[in-house]
Amino acid sequence: MKWCIICWNTTVPVSWRLIFNCSFLYYLCIKVHTLEILHPLADAYALAYTTPEDELLQEVADYTNETRAHAHMLSGTVQGRLLEMLSRMIQPERILEIGTFTGYSALCLAKGLKEHGKLYTIELRAPDASRAQSFFNKSAMKDRIILQVGNAEDILRTLNETWDMVFIDADKVNYTNYYEMVLPAVRQGGYLIADNVLFHGEVLEEKKEGKNAKAIHAFNEHIKQDKRVEHVLLTVRDGLMIIRKK
Repeated sequence: MKWCIICWNTTVPVSWRLIFNCSFLYYLCIKVHTLEILHPLADAYALAYTTPEDELLQEVADYTNETRAHAHMLSGTVQGRLLEMLSRMIQPERILEIGTFTGYSALCLAKGLKEHGKLYTIELRAPDASRAQSFFNKSAMKDRIILQVGNAEDILRTLNETWDMVFIDADKVNYTNYYEMVLPAVRQGGYLIADNVLFHGEVLEEKKEGKNAKAIHAFNEHIKQDKRVEHVLLTVRDGLMIIRKK
């Protein structure tokens, strides 16, 4: 009822009614398959009070939403701004991203790099990597974003860097493997961020059904038991686990 009042009340600004209507339609689409994690009104409110994405990020988002069946994998405005701000606070010299997709999160994270810093990003799918590179080439950070295409575990074994910041957003069944592979190369006091740690709410179910939900829950339990790190799970979007190496 409250939703209907907001949608049709002419005293509410048109822009707000559009945001609410779109958010509600999205909510109806995903509610069939997932638990409700964040109320759509709160989601719309957060978006309305977050600095809008720049033109390049908007181009990435538009392209992804129009051409990719799994466009929901895109970080989006709120999470993208959070990643950017975390990067700016940490001021990393070396960032590692596992899972590029179409490049949105890499562009956000790269904004916090120190003057001569670099971001390495790994993508398995060649078509996504090619498109991401086309967007990187339009960025002022194009010479500081290094995209590698292929199996993440194979590529990780070839990298000889000390990481200030790591973002894990790839195949869920390998989250724990990626974490264990990169943690030794993260500096003391460095950060790792894992995306989708609520996995559409499926980890909240008493009985976890899908392989991805089981893998994410196992990863969360692994982090909980790891005495080498401190961590906090944020209920932003699909869940972010922020991990600090002691």
